[in-house]
Amino acid sequence: MNIYDIEVESIDGEKMRLETYRDKVLVIFNSASKCGFTPQLGEIQELFDKYKDRGLVVLGFPCNQFQEQEPGDHQEIKEFCSKNYGVTFPMFAKIEVNGPQAHPLFQYLKAEFGFKGFDMEHPLGNVLTELLTKEYGDFASTPDIKWNFTKFVVDRGGQVKARFEPTTEPEAMEPCIVELLS
Repeated sequence: MNIYDIEVESIDGEKMRLETYRDKVLVIFNSASKCGFTPQLGEIQELFDKYKDRGLVVLGFPCNQFQEQEPGDHQEIKEFCSKNYGVTFPMFAKIEVNGPQAHPLFQYLKAEFGFKGFDMEHPLGNVLTELLTKEYGDFASTPDIKWNFTKFVVDRGGQVKARFEPTTEPEAMEPCIVELLS
């Protein structure tokens, strides 16, 4: 199986295969409207605006698994992202990214590129580490998604090239994106 075989559902209910995005550089991430990292939506939109004409596509997947920070329905999520952050990149139906009901896309992404740690220079790096250690113990030993706004970069051939944790600002992805667009 490769990434292009995976079926997803748009936030408007349209089912499609990721084949639609073959030959594009992809940024795929899990989002939440009520998270401290939510302003990253605007930063990710800026990257999309800057590079979409060169072949970048951003795919956002709302997820309510992290302290129920995405409680809205699809219409509420879509309106929130558009109104507050000017999101025009494709958004998809709410999914789970971990556990037995994890969407096949995130199962694939995690299998291809595991967790390497938080950016401890970020103000929330220690906070997340403490929270997750208290709740899960050795949380860092699994490839699971640790929080909202875990971002993956996929090359034009469908290979996962990088994983950026929530504590990594979207602008830090830019060199990787530019290299893959070249």
